Amino acid sequence: MMVLGFLLLALAAIPFVLTLMNLSTLRATPRHAPTGDVLVSILIPARNEATNIEPALEAALGSMGVPVEILVMDDGSTDGTGDIVRAVMARDPRVRLLTAPPLAEGWTGKIHACHHLSEAAHGTHLLFVDADVRLGPHAAALLAGHAQATDAGLVSAVPRQIMVTLGELLTVPTINLLLLGYLPMGFMRLSRDPGLGAACGQLMLMERGAYRASGGHAAVRSRIHDGIQLARLFRRKGIMTDLMPGERLATCRMYAGLDEAWSGFAKNAHEGMATPVALPIWTVLLLGGHVLPFALLPFLPSLPIAGAALLSLVTRMLVTFATQENPWSIPLHPVTTFVGLAIQWSVLLRIGDACRAGWKGRLYPVEEKP
Repeated sequence: MMVLGFLLLALAAIPFVLTLMNLSTLRATPRHAPTGDVLVSILIPARNEATNIEPALEAALGSMGVPVEILVMDDGSTDGTGDIVRAVMARDPRVRLLTAPPLAEGWTGKIHACHHLSEAAHGTHLLFVDADVRLGPHAAALLAGHAQATDAGLVSAVPRQIMVTLGELLTVPTINLLLLGYLPMGFMRLSRDPGLGAACGQLMLMERGAYRASGGHAAVRSRIHDGIQLARLFRRKGIMTDLMPGERLATCRMYAGLDEAWSGFAKNAHEGMATPVALPIWTVLLLGGHVLPFALLPFLPSLPIAGAALLSLVTRMLVTFATQENPWSIPLHPVTTFVGLAIQWSVLLRIGDACRAGWKGRLYPVEEKP
């Protein structure tokens, strides 16, 4: 029992130490204003986003500190998304509405829309934003300034995640736990290793020349998770990528409940940890570090197991308060971690519809991984 207890304690200590280091690294990140002749193109792929697109545009139009243009790619919407954009466009010439061409063979929908947005954009920097993201006034300027100051071709951040329902609280908090607890950001900033590449597809800014040199979305045309794929692509091409604290840059409410959240995370799992090699390792790390200490403590009480549970809970608290997430994620932490693993295993084992990936109702076959 003592051996098991110390193993769980070690597994809980890893994300605790990394979270402390990463928060220190991120909090020390200087804020830079852009210099020179900079234009940020805010690019929004939209498919049936009638409830989201107007507030997304209003937030983007409030950008300060840098000139912006805003392009919306309407990809086959049937809910009046285009009409809403036209109404905003009529009162502000910075907004342009584009219609996505028919989906080309071998492309996924959002990637296809983003590629055509990049071709129509005039900016020195391309800021790809999901329609459910609400940009803060200084987000575009600070992202562009950071890219200039660090010579990073891609800069991303995780917006402050808005969670209302229990289903959201059981799924969404995993994003920041994985980034802050398992990605060594100090090493990420020192190395161009593709394995250290990470980005959040909700909010990604790319310098135009670096985007073109990397091949951009066209180089990952068959993929779903553009955040992971583009960050790794840039690094394979020798182009640095970076992360910034995002809780003050933007907000995002990704999903409205458990069914929607489960489907959304399952979509990206195909290109994340849900592989035969990676998922068993992640299961040991996450189950051992964040679930088993709480499950075993009532039956096998010991100081190491209690210490593991405490470290795991403190890690969740640090992540929650640093990213300004809903504090109800703290008591739900072990269940949230378990649900996250359940989603990944459902994808790997092809349970139900989890073996299909897609975007806004458009489904694609999943590529087999070697």
